[in-house]
Amino acid sequence: MGMGDKIKNAAEEAKGKAKESYGDATDDKSMQAEGMVDQAKADTKQEGEKLKDAWDDNTK
Repeated sequence: MGMGDKIKNAAEEAKGKAKESYGDATDDKSMQAEGMVDQAKADTKQEGEKLKDAWDDNTK
């Protein structure tokens, strides 16, 4: 996985955590849910990149 992808995924995950925390603090259920979705997207992207890296390593 490229360093740029890692940084983007980490930023998206941090943004999701911030939204979820804000939603918790303000009792805003939609913001909580949006934050959880952002985190799930970032996690999925990270796992996909890990799989691509593993595939690349095994096909060399």
